[in-house]
Amino acid sequence: MKRLLIILWLAGSLSAQSETGELHLRVVDPAGLPVKSSVELVSEGNHFKEEFATDDDGQIVAKRMPFGVYAVHIQQQGFAPFTASVELRSVLPTDFVAQLSVHALNTSVVVKDSDTLVDPHVTGSVDRVGLQTLEDRPTSIPGRSLVDVVNSQPGWLYEGNAVLHPRGSEYQTQFVVDGIPLTDNRSPSFGPEIEADDAQSMNIYTANIPAEYGRKMGGVVEVNTEKSSRPGFHGKFVGSGGSFDTADGYLDLQYVRGKNALALTADGATTERFLNPPVIQNYTSTGTNSDFAFQYERDLTANDRLGVMVRREQSEFEVPNEQIQESSGQLQNRNNSETMGIISYEHIFSPNALGDFRGMVRDDSDGFWSNALSTPIVAAQQRGFREGYFKGAISVHRGRNEWKTGVEGDFTRLHEEFNYVITDPAQFDPGTPRQFSFPGSQPGLGARLDLEQAAFVQDLIRLGKWTLSAGVRWDHYQLLVNQNAVSPRLGVARYVPSADLVLHASFDRVFQTPAFENILLSSSPEVAALNPNVLRLPVPPSHGDYYEVGLTKAFLKQFKIDANYFMRRVDNFADDDLLLNTSISFPIAFRKGDIYGAEAKVEVPNWRGLSGFASYSYMVGSVYLPVTGGLFLGSEASSALNNVAGRFWDSQDQRNTVRARFRYQLVPRAWVAFGGEYGSGLPVEFDGTEQEAIAQYGQQIVDRVDLTRGRVKPSLSLDASAGAYLWKKENRVLWLQTDVQNLSNRLNLINFAGLLSGTSIAPPRSYALRLEATF
Repeated sequence: MKRLLIILWLAGSLSAQSETGELHLRVVDPAGLPVKSSVELVSEGNHFKEEFATDDDGQIVAKRMPFGVYAVHIQQQGFAPFTASVELRSVLPTDFVAQLSVHALNTSVVVKDSDTLVDPHVTGSVDRVGLQTLEDRPTSIPGRSLVDVVNSQPGWLYEGNAVLHPRGSEYQTQFVVDGIPLTDNRSPSFGPEIEADDAQSMNIYTANIPAEYGRKMGGVVEVNTEKSSRPGFHGKFVGSGGSFDTADGYLDLQYVRGKNALALTADGATTERFLNPPVIQNYTSTGTNSDFAFQYERDLTANDRLGVMVRREQSEFEVPNEQIQESSGQLQNRNNSETMGIISYEHIFSPNALGDFRGMVRDDSDGFWSNALSTPIVAAQQRGFREGYFKGAISVHRGRNEWKTGVEGDFTRLHEEFNYVITDPAQFDPGTPRQFSFPGSQPGLGARLDLEQAAFVQDLIRLGKWTLSAGVRWDHYQLLVNQNAVSPRLGVARYVPSADLVLHASFDRVFQTPAFENILLSSSPEVAALNPNVLRLPVPPSHGDYYEVGLTKAFLKQFKIDANYFMRRVDNFADDDLLLNTSISFPIAFRKGDIYGAEAKVEVPNWRGLSGFASYSYMVGSVYLPVTGGLFLGSEASSALNNVAGRFWDSQDQRNTVRARFRYQLVPRAWVAFGGEYGSGLPVEFDGTEQEAIAQYGQQIVDRVDLTRGRVKPSLSLDASAGAYLWKKENRVLWLQTDVQNLSNRLNLINFAGLLSGTSIAPPRSYALRLEATF
């Protein structure tokens, strides 16, 4: 055991996703000889339905499948239909032998797909998103296809330009892509897109988060991009276009031969509404996206698997103007680029022990510049980082226990440069210098190393109808401050078979590191020159306690309901602020935040051709003074120093959110879908007069704000989609989908002069057409 721990520290790194396993299924005849056949795996609770073809040895390998109960259906001429169930609960491969029978009387016990609707061993909130949901999703504006899918889940909200906020958290979302955590901001204005067409499934956590995940803990989104294991050459092309001169093309080519699998993907998109504008006219909002990826995987032996992936992504876009900026001739541009390399290695030590190792290196660059006509400030920035990451883990199955333990390390070198020239001094506090420059090349100021290390151990224990998940995590963070933390995670579930009901409760202790976007600039001594009155405090990590109780219940084995009550208490509550009148944001922190609420979701997997969901979220979030970290200038500094007590509403404090989307299969080759979203409105804090707001944003925008209540007025969007197979033969498919969003063309305001944020308008009525070909 000591030797294994040494290997974990020295090897590259692994991390298979926390709640995904692998099924090794073999089909044999009554004599035990292999049978080539068609196998269908179905899990209604995981939104999973996929067909496989066995090889000459009668085998299939289904990789990275979400934990849960699966129905196995096998049809083969000359044999009776075979149906059985198999449960995946371990990252270790699960072996299953399906023995076909010539006579129907000898077939396995019949298992219906509806029997997989409820997972009896889930101890907290986890939303599963399967391939069918991803393929039938409404077409998105470039840059946000995957975050739109996440935002459709209960407890998640957009603010501004598709910035995800899980259960009231600010910038505390991490995406785990094929086991690699990406903890930087992945919204369109901050980082390149993770393309939804690349994803095969997702697990989305807001409670009972596995101990192997840390650092950004508002919500965790596991993304599986596992490609098909079908032998030979195959692929997919997706082309779409629509309103705002939007066009998008995606290509996925795969080749599988023997123990080798290759995949190439490429995507390019353009639109004239990349970011949500602050005014109806949608000034200066053109944007483009592109990415390219190469992936190779080889089964070295029956117990060893090697994987390599290289990805290059970039985006360029304009920052939308409001009325005054447009009239002055302002033009602001931003660009993001990312180059990433990942290597992974998996080794099966024994039937009960598996090692997973994974490492990553990536370079990220973000630029911002303004033309000379910009008002009230001409700003320019160039920042980026180089990150080296490794993780190693050992998973052990022993009796009723599923153990997992591992270590991870993250080494990120940050680089920031910034300068400005003020063009309208009347918009700034007296004494603010007309020019400023922050030199990113100077070590300790614009360049610094962020060090983070962690170790964890977790266990899943099944005791009949009871399930217990227990874990503990240790974190070390060193950038502006140096802190350690120990975080226990606990969850318990009780399954009641007679009612097809699961009751669960969980507790998560979390340690959340600050966002590192512009943290060097905002914390440097040089910013003291920006104003005679300045408050500059190091931004500390957040410490929080998350509580949740809930249930999952199936009704008539046709639909299920998930209901949860949650409470979050966080010290050093993280938020962000804007530097002067630029779009440069940086992290800040307040003494604490208290958030509580309830969520409910009804899902219909497939009832007489109808499938879909309806959800409701209620949330109340309060933030308490004083400030405990960040940069405050002029009047903001005076307010921060004078207000050492009191509270205000969290900027994501939307009390009521309703979402729904239902799909009806008209005929085997065509379907229609209808959906919508209602939001009761986010908080507003506008210090100017109504006439000033009208001059800046226009009368129609101001009419969508209740300045007396300090809230954006409620929003409502109704949407429709339709899809049809134009041609289908075996594995070759051509299908077409059309989408109309915001059918009533209602003017919906996402946020208006929100506390520490800007103004954003949701899209008007818009159309999209998507064509997909698979071969």
